[in-house]
Amino acid sequence: MRGLMQDRPLALPHVFHRAEQYFGHKTVVTAQASGETVTTVAEVGRAGTPAATVLDALGVSADGRVGTFCWNTARHLELYLAAPCTGRVLHTLNIRLFPEQLVYIANHAEDEVVFVDRSLLPVLWKLVDRITTVRHYVVIDDGADVPVPDDPRVHDYEELLAAAAPFGGDFAVADENTAAAMCYTSGTTGNPKGVVYSHRSAVLHSLVTLIADGPGLSERDVLLPVVPMFHANAWGLPYGALLAGSSLVFPGPNMTRRPSRACWNGTG
Repeated sequence: MRGLMQDRPLALPHVFHRAEQYFGHKTVVTAQASGETVTTVAEVGRAGTPAATVLDALGVSADGRVGTFCWNTARHLELYLAAPCTGRVLHTLNIRLFPEQLVYIANHAEDEVVFVDRSLLPVLWKLVDRITTVRHYVVIDDGADVPVPDDPRVHDYEELLAAAAPFGGDFAVADENTAAAMCYTSGTTGNPKGVVYSHRSAVLHSLVTLIADGPGLSERDVLLPVVPMFHANAWGLPYGALLAGSSLVFPGPNMTRRPSRACWNGTG
């Protein structure tokens, strides 16, 4: 006999749609090189939807690996939603690794596209001729005064979002064991080793951040995730905050920038 209760997959689209429905008003602040940006969970969701269409427009395959080379930001959170919620695999590249390790990891994962913060572009761009699988580099403008190469492989994220066609329907992942994300070790013994997170594991990982004897995230909290989003998916905290309805403050590239009081005075 099979049980009949809760017969639905543990998949990240549920996290996405729940956050939109119940916590769309919650504040998301990002400290950038040019200052702070303040948005909401609803606006992150609305941007995440055309971001999913951008992946289609770039020709990313149905289960393609979507690399990110980014700080902890609201834009990165959009990709945390857009890639796995369309069946792709989010691959957060560790910006602290040695160049040869980054090249190995991107090639081994067979990343098809890499989204990169403008402030980090100089680190990544000198490696592109050794990364053989990536066809597109999408630059996210984080306010840094860094030149962008004139190269057909390079795209502006804001321009792609503006040109994106509407995403049809709701996000859905039928099989909870579908791959959602990938992370690699630093390669302290031999080449870096990769691990693939399923949608089920990502949801369970995030639920653990809500338990009382753990981080205990709740709707009353304002969360500043200092753990990098390229490290074990920031310990599940970005998805956990969306599940709980916590407001978010992302430190971006500058860990010393102080967020405005608007997100602390009860309006978040």
